[in-house]
Amino acid sequence: MEEQTYRFTWQNIEIEATYTPLKWNVIAHLQIRSVKPEAAPLPITETGYRSHFHQPGTIEAHGGDVVGQVIAWLDEESESCEWKAYLEASRQYTLF
Repeated sequence: MEEQTYRFTWQNIEIEATYTPLKWNVIAHLQIRSVKPEAAPLPITETGYRSHFHQPGTIEAHGGDVVGQVIAWLDEESESCEWKAYLEASRQYTLF
């Protein structure tokens, strides 16, 4: 199968997800990057880019909805203490 690219918005961040169901004939590959704003941190990456290798067929076994699964991953990780602290800090001005 060929590489598939999706664009969607999650919490006012435009994201591009590129999914390769079979890379090098042995593994599946998912790349996630924030594109607007560019390199914006996400709950799954501080740099705005995440490369994730996984067992082929994993996404398909869960319905095949790449965007839905990435959003579910972001939503789940956005509940972490680290992400909540990041959001709080980004809302406030730092004096020192």
